[in-house]
Amino acid sequence: MKVGFVGLGIMGKPMCRNLIKAGHHLSVYDIVPEAVEEMARAGATAAAGAQAAAAASEITITMLPDGPDVEAAVLGPGGVLAGATPGAVIVDMSSISPLAAQKVGAACQKAGVQFLDAPVSGGEPKAVDGTLAIMVGGEKSAFDRVLPLFQSMGSSAILTGAVGAGNVTKLANQIMVACNIAAMGEALVLATKAGLDPEVVFNAVKGGLAGSAVLNAKAPMVISGNFKPGFRIRLHQKDLRNALLAAESLKVALPFTSLVQQMLVSLMNHGHGDLDHSAIVTLIEDMAQTAARKPA
Repeated sequence: MKVGFVGLGIMGKPMCRNLIKAGHHLSVYDIVPEAVEEMARAGATAAAGAQAAAAASEITITMLPDGPDVEAAVLGPGGVLAGATPGAVIVDMSSISPLAAQKVGAACQKAGVQFLDAPVSGGEPKAVDGTLAIMVGGEKSAFDRVLPLFQSMGSSAILTGAVGAGNVTKLANQIMVACNIAAMGEALVLATKAGLDPEVVFNAVKGGLAGSAVLNAKAPMVISGNFKPGFRIRLHQKDLRNALLAAESLKVALPFTSLVQQMLVSLMNHGHGDLDHSAIVTLIEDMAQTAARKPA
C-alpha cells in the first residue's frame, strides 16, 4: 500500500520500519528533519509536509503526542486532511481524548474521508518488534482496509466500536497499567525494606496471580535502575488526565486513577517527566527512603 506517516518519535519510527519491512511504500513527515532523514535512509520517501505525505498515499497514519497536535496535523493548514483525497483513510494512532478523536473524525467524514482512531499499547519495545496491541474505533469497512497495516505493526488489532471507542479503550488500558506499576512499586519497596532481594521476590511472584505483562516488563527496569523511556511519564500523565476528564463527563469516580495521576504530576514537577513510566516507583522509594534495587 501507499502509506503516509506523520510523527516519527519513539513510537513512530519503529512502526514505520515495520511497515517498510512488510513491503509498503511510505511517505513520511515530522517537524524534526533528522527523523525524516533517518526514515528516508530506511527506505521511506521524505515528504515536504503532512499534506504532501497524505497526497501521495491512500492511507495516512498520524502518531503524535496529544489531541491538539493531532488536530493541528490533520485539520490545520497544510495538514493531512488537506492532502487526502475522497475515499482515502486517515488513521490516528496517537493516544488522545475520545472527544478530540470524534472532532477529527467528523471533519474527515464531511470531506469524504474515512477516519479511524487506533491508539496502541506496548511502548517502544513492542513497537520495535511489531507486537503492539491496537485498539480501533471507526467503520468496519475502513478497519478491514487498514488491517494489513495493523498486522505489520501489532500482534492484535480489535475494532472496539465507533470513532472514539479506540481511545476510550486505550484510557482503560492506561488506567490498568499505571495502577499496576504503582502497586508493583509499593510491593517491591516493601520487600526491599524488609531485607529481601527485589529480584528474588519478582521471580517468586511472577508465575502466580500477581504476574502480568506489566510486571514482567517493568520490574526488571526498576530493579536495575534503568528508567530509559519506552513510554514517558509526561505522556502517561496526559492519558490519565484524559481518563479523568472522560470520567467526570460520565459521572464515574476513579479514585485510584486520580491518585496515580497526581503521583505523575509530582514526578514531572521534579523534572522526571521524560523518564519511563516505571519511574512511578521512585516516588514510593523516596517516601520510604529505600530503593528497590538488587544488592551490589
